[in-house]
Amino acid sequence: MQEETKNHICVHCGDDCGSHPVIWDDKPFCCNGCSTVYQILHENELCTYYDFESNPGIKIDAGKYKEKFAFLDDQEIADQLYDFAEGNIRKVSFYIPSIHCSSCIWLLEHLNILNKGVIKSMVNFVKKEVAITFNSDEISIKELAELLSSIHYVPEITLDKLQEKQNVEVNKSLLYKIGIAGFCFGNIMLLSLPEYVPGHEYLETHFKEFFGMMNFLLVLPVFFYSGSDYLLSAAKAIKHKFINIDVPISMGILMLFIQSSIEIFTGSGSGYMDSLTGLIFFLLVGKWYQNRTYQALSFERDYRSYFPVAVSKLENGVEISTPIEKLQKGDILLIRNQELIPADGILMKGEAQIDYSFVTGESKPVFKESGDSLFAGGKQMGSAIEITIEKDVVQSRLTQLWNQFEGGEASGTKLNSLIDQISKYFTIVIIAIGMFAGIYWLLNDSSKAVFAFTSVLIVACPCALALSAPFALGNTMRLMGRMGIYLKSAAVVEKLNYITTIVFDKTGTITQADEVKVNFHGDTLKEEDKVAVKSLTRHSTHVLSSSLYEFYKNIPPETVVDYAELPSMGISGTINGRQIKLGSAKFIREGKTESSSLSTEVYLSVDGKVKGYFSLSNQYRTGLSELIDDLAPKFDLHILSGDNDSEMENLKQIFPAKSTIRFNQSPNDKLEYISNLKKENKRVLMIGDGLNDAGALKASDVGISIADDIYHFSPACDAILEASKFQQLQHFLKVSKRSVLIVKLSFILSFLYNIFGLYFAVQGILSPIVAALLMPISSISVVAFATFTTNYIAQSKEINNKPESNIEASKTTASLKKTVQLN
Repeated sequence: MQEETKNHICVHCGDDCGSHPVIWDDKPFCCNGCSTVYQILHENELCTYYDFESNPGIKIDAGKYKEKFAFLDDQEIADQLYDFAEGNIRKVSFYIPSIHCSSCIWLLEHLNILNKGVIKSMVNFVKKEVAITFNSDEISIKELAELLSSIHYVPEITLDKLQEKQNVEVNKSLLYKIGIAGFCFGNIMLLSLPEYVPGHEYLETHFKEFFGMMNFLLVLPVFFYSGSDYLLSAAKAIKHKFINIDVPISMGILMLFIQSSIEIFTGSGSGYMDSLTGLIFFLLVGKWYQNRTYQALSFERDYRSYFPVAVSKLENGVEISTPIEKLQKGDILLIRNQELIPADGILMKGEAQIDYSFVTGESKPVFKESGDSLFAGGKQMGSAIEITIEKDVVQSRLTQLWNQFEGGEASGTKLNSLIDQISKYFTIVIIAIGMFAGIYWLLNDSSKAVFAFTSVLIVACPCALALSAPFALGNTMRLMGRMGIYLKSAAVVEKLNYITTIVFDKTGTITQADEVKVNFHGDTLKEEDKVAVKSLTRHSTHVLSSSLYEFYKNIPPETVVDYAELPSMGISGTINGRQIKLGSAKFIREGKTESSSLSTEVYLSVDGKVKGYFSLSNQYRTGLSELIDDLAPKFDLHILSGDNDSEMENLKQIFPAKSTIRFNQSPNDKLEYISNLKKENKRVLMIGDGLNDAGALKASDVGISIADDIYHFSPACDAILEASKFQQLQHFLKVSKRSVLIVKLSFILSFLYNIFGLYFAVQGILSPIVAALLMPISSISVVAFATFTTNYIAQSKEINNKPESNIEASKTTASLKKTVQLN
């Protein structure tokens, strides 16, 4: 009989299969929907889903929501919901309040397994939101909403800033629960006062009964309303055969309520209603505090932690470099080749080839003509275009795009793995300790049994442990942003801690483009030649193009036709009917090698005839020598350059003899070099200019793109470093190391708190109400410790100390003279 019962429990959702279960692979399922989900996960080797919690309870329920989302068939309504729509690619964000645990995140981020029309999905757990990129030819937005609903994640959709309103409603609901719990707690304390003063044994029986019944009536709204979230969460966890932190808390609440009710109705005592209401009240206050802290962290991430993208704004035909946070609706922008569109707008001038891979993950350039709409996050591939901003720039949207293809990197870090392993067994051990303490005191002193059991369950909480890493690393990320390095996620802080090898790109990375001397060698340039150079370089984002563009800044540019840019080679285009080419000797002189000159040479040809070359003498970045001196004892240093080796002697004077320096490196060569270093189990930090280093930046453990006055953002990087803060790289690495140390100290602090609380709780001398006070205090203390200590180390004089003499000395470093390939 026992075996038969077991066979009738659905393997997937845990429901009763009835007398006729659906059988697949000798496993029972309650319906074809559960069987289908299980088969899909099994066939794609994704059954790790069941490692999160046995019987996840996700059941396909097709057809139930057909009418609910019928309004999404209206194209006008659907268009208002899209975050992005180009061709057959759509992106939409749904608010899903039922997201509650790691298995929810896992399944929602693998929707492409359930429907091939889904390209990418990413969950924002704090906001209970899932952002989905999908192919509208394979699945419509209505079918997408039905798919989510069929697996019990029903999206709530309105067209008026739904999420903001819902978050407000959630906060209001929590405040109502706190208010009711606080009101009842205060009154129950007053009614229970006679029990705590001398002579209470002389209180007349009918008064005791009256006060007891009043306490019982007052506790009902607290138990069934204020404490409902804990009880429902625990019930759902038990139903699906897994244990979360709400289980022990709910067990403590139930034990107090049942024991107190029995004492009141039997007249054997006054119960613990004051402890029960106080417990729920302080638990809710702690929950409110944690919610507020998480929201504050999220706010900082969305609106403070912008990456430093600046664009050229046109005012009366004059180009002005403007940070994107200062852009407004109606501004006209000049977007060059490889530059990111920072806001939704209308193409006003030029022909656009927009690469939306930053948004969709697929590199399929889309051709746009004047008057067409353009979406934020697209990258121009070709000559410069002019657009008019139609929507205000929202930093959080670009930040979200930057983060969307992380692939769950945060969850795979060492600290999070440690927390996951500890938390997996923490609750089970605490319940066992609570039951042992309760049974022990029940046999020895029954008056302490309830207090011991409930106090153990409540005082020992893994919340402080779980908060250590996100708040310490999150606050460090915020502080680094203020100091001039903008990180993609808090996980990058931890990754920086384990770096063993640093690889520098040369052009535009250890050299600075704002101190350049330009001379032309060859035939005398006519005015039309200068116009051609100015016009052609206007479309390129490379540092050498920018230098030439600034050299002819007083010359008005002309229209460029058939603009093209070849990585590591040069740029070309037609201006006023003449074919113009700028770039390396190999690019201009058709295979001939560069000269032995020690200056940067950018060759110019007009209609196939070489006119000469521009020599550019750059300077090393301020503080480079000092920085290398700091880094050399601790890290393996490497330089990868697309130039020839004419600069070898200069670099040897700055970098230690053990450093590896390689020249004539193409973008693919750099990528392969980084990959080989990683195969040697080295933790690699790559620092480049984000132009032709995208592959190497992405392949490294941490990729940092350095940004000058006009910032050229590379989605492949993990961080963006302001060029003026380049010499502080060692400081940032020290901050990351000490931040990880703080997380480990926070772990120890959390464990000490739990040991301290358990020591008193198992003795039955710790009241549940005191335990309820200690639980949020532990979280507050860990968050405060992480915040104050990370603030301290970020401002530490030991880390920030930079001798002025060294900085001044670095400014006199020899001029960089090199033969370089454009891009």
